[in-house]
Amino acid sequence: MGSRRFPTVSFLFLSIVIFFPSSLLGQQPYIGLRTNDCYNPHNASSGLGYFCNGAAAACPAFLTFRPANQSLAAVAALLGVDPSLLAQANSISLAATFPSGSVAVVPVNCSCSGGYYQAEASYVVSTGDTYLTIANNIFQGLSTCQALINQNRSSSQGYLIAGSSIPVPLRCACPTPNQASNGVRYLLSYLLKEGDEVNISIAYGVTREEALAANGLSFRDTIYPFTTLLLPLKNEPRISQETIPPPPPPPEPSAAAGGSGSNRTKVYVGVGVSIGTVIILSLGAFFLIHKRKEKNNNKKGSIVTEDSTANPPSVILSLIPNISLKVYEFHQLNQATKGFSTERRIEGSSVYRAELSGSPAAVKRMNRDVSGEINILMKINHFNIISLSGFCSHLGTCYLVYEYMENGSLRDWIIHKDRSKVLSWIQRIKIALDVAIGLDHLHGYTEPPCVHKDVKSSNILLDGDFRAKVANFGLFRPAAGGGEFPPTRHIVGTVGYMAPEYAEHGVISPSIDVYSFGVVMMELVTGRDAAAAAPGGEESFAAALTSFLGGGGGETPEEMRSFVDPSLEGEHPPAQVLAMARLVNTCLEDDPARRPDMGKVARVLSVILTESLTWAAARPENPLKI
Repeated sequence: MGSRRFPTVSFLFLSIVIFFPSSLLGQQPYIGLRTNDCYNPHNASSGLGYFCNGAAAACPAFLTFRPANQSLAAVAALLGVDPSLLAQANSISLAATFPSGSVAVVPVNCSCSGGYYQAEASYVVSTGDTYLTIANNIFQGLSTCQALINQNRSSSQGYLIAGSSIPVPLRCACPTPNQASNGVRYLLSYLLKEGDEVNISIAYGVTREEALAANGLSFRDTIYPFTTLLLPLKNEPRISQETIPPPPPPPEPSAAAGGSGSNRTKVYVGVGVSIGTVIILSLGAFFLIHKRKEKNNNKKGSIVTEDSTANPPSVILSLIPNISLKVYEFHQLNQATKGFSTERRIEGSSVYRAELSGSPAAVKRMNRDVSGEINILMKINHFNIISLSGFCSHLGTCYLVYEYMENGSLRDWIIHKDRSKVLSWIQRIKIALDVAIGLDHLHGYTEPPCVHKDVKSSNILLDGDFRAKVANFGLFRPAAGGGEFPPTRHIVGTVGYMAPEYAEHGVISPSIDVYSFGVVMMELVTGRDAAAAAPGGEESFAAALTSFLGGGGGETPEEMRSFVDPSLEGEHPPAQVLAMARLVNTCLEDDPARRPDMGKVARVLSVILTESLTWAAARPENPLKI
C-alpha cells in the first residue's frame, strides 16, 4: 500500500512513558485503521477527534483537502469556511477551480467541544448516505464515522434522513503548551493519500522526528491513507509540490553480539541518563513557560489597530489566545462601503454591504464594546451560525465584518410587502431546521454553553440558497461555572419573542431560546408578525394555537386557511402543518421544564422535512421549490 513502517517502540520510549508521562503532552494519538470502526469508540485513539490538551480552548488551524476539479466556492461551502480566506491561503482567485490532483490548504477556526477539538462543517444528507461514506468519501477522512455519530447522536435517534442537514466535525487541533513554547503556532491536519510516508512533513518544513512526536508514532508504526497526520508549524502553510525526496531510513539499532553483561549495563546506563536528561529539560521548559506567561500576562491576545490610541479601553479586545482575526484599517472599510453610503446600507439596520478583495461582505457599525460578540463568534465554526471574518476600531466606533447573506433576514421574507418574496413550505421547514441545528450547537457544543437571548426572525439571515444562519450575538450569555446561567435584572429583548420567565423574572436558560424559536416557527407557519400577535396585540400566538389545535387541527379547509400563511395559497401538506403546530405548542409552554431542548426540536423538524419532501415529490406538478 506504499505505507511506511518504522522500528518498534524502544525501551527508552517506554521508560519515558512510565516515569515521566507529562513529557507526552505535545502529542496527539494517531488514529490508524480505527477510522472504519464506527460503533466501538476507542478513547485513546482520537476516533472522536483530537483531544483538548492545547494551550488554548480555540485557535486558528489548517487542514488539507484534495478537490476533484471543484470550484473554490464549492470547497468553501463543503468545509464551512470563508471563500476569501480559502482563496488567500491558496493564492488563487475566488473564481478559480481546483484541478484534480491538487491539494487545498484550508484555514479553519478550531475549538474545544466535549473534550475534543473540532472545526465544524455542515452536510445535507442524500439518499443512500451512511456515516462511513460521508466521513470517507465526501470529507475524505477529515472526519470519522465515530465523530459523526457522536455529534449527531441526539438527531433522529442517530439515523440519517435524506434532506436533513447534519453538523460534521472536522479533525483539527491546537498547539500544546510544550509545542507553543517551541514556537509552534499552528497544527496542520494533513490528509494522507495512498503512498504517503511520514517524511511528507518535510514539504511543510517539519522534520520526520517532529511529525512522529506530534502524532505519538514510533519509527515502525504504519500510517494509512484517508487519515490525518498532525504537522506542527511555526508559520502558515504554503502550497508545495510534495516532491521532496525521502531521507535515508534511520539506522537499525545494532544487536549486541552474544548479549554480554557489559552491553546490557551500557543500555541501562544510557536509559538512565536519557530519562534524567528528559526530566531536567522538562523542568527547565516548565520554568521558562511559567516565566514567559508572567511576562506576557497583560498583553496576550490584544488587537491593536492603527487607530487604537484614539479608542477607549473598552474596544481594545482581549481575545482567545492565538485566535487570528483580520484587522482592517478604517480607510479599507470606508472605501468598500462607498463611504458608508445610504445606497450600501441594509434597510432598517446599521449594516452595510461591502466589497472586500472582490467578494461581498457585511460591515456592522456599532458604538459599544463588542468584545463579547467577537469572543463567542471566534470560538464557533458552524455552518448555521454567522461567520465573523474581521474587525476595525476607529475613533471609538467598532466595525465587525461578517459573511454577506444575499437574501437578507428571514423577517423580510415572512412579514413581506413584496408579493415576489414568498417562501415555499419546503423552504420554511429547511430554514427552521437550520436554525434549530445552529441553536442546538450553541447550547450544547460550545465551551462554555451559551444562550443567544435574542432569537427572532430579523436575527436569522438567509444566504443565496436560502440556508439559514443565526446572527446578532450582542445579547448572548455564556454559562458561568458549573454550566449555570445566573438570573439578571437587566431585561433586554423584543416584545413577542421573550419567554415569560425571562420577561418577568430575568431567568436565563437555553429554554428561553426554545420559546423564542417557537415564536419564529409560528411566524413561518402563519406569516404573521410576532409583535402584532404579542399579548395585547391583534391575537396572541397562544390563542391562535389553542383555537387551531382545539378546533380539530385543521380538519376543515376553513380551519387550515385561517391558520396558515395565505401567501402559500394552499400549497402545504396538512399533516405536516399539524405536526408543526404541535411542535410550536410545546416550545411555547409557560413552564420551561416542559419545553423540549433544541436537539429534540431539530429531530422533529427533520422528520417533518422528510415527510414534506415525500408529499411534494408525489404531487403531479411538484410546484414546491425543494
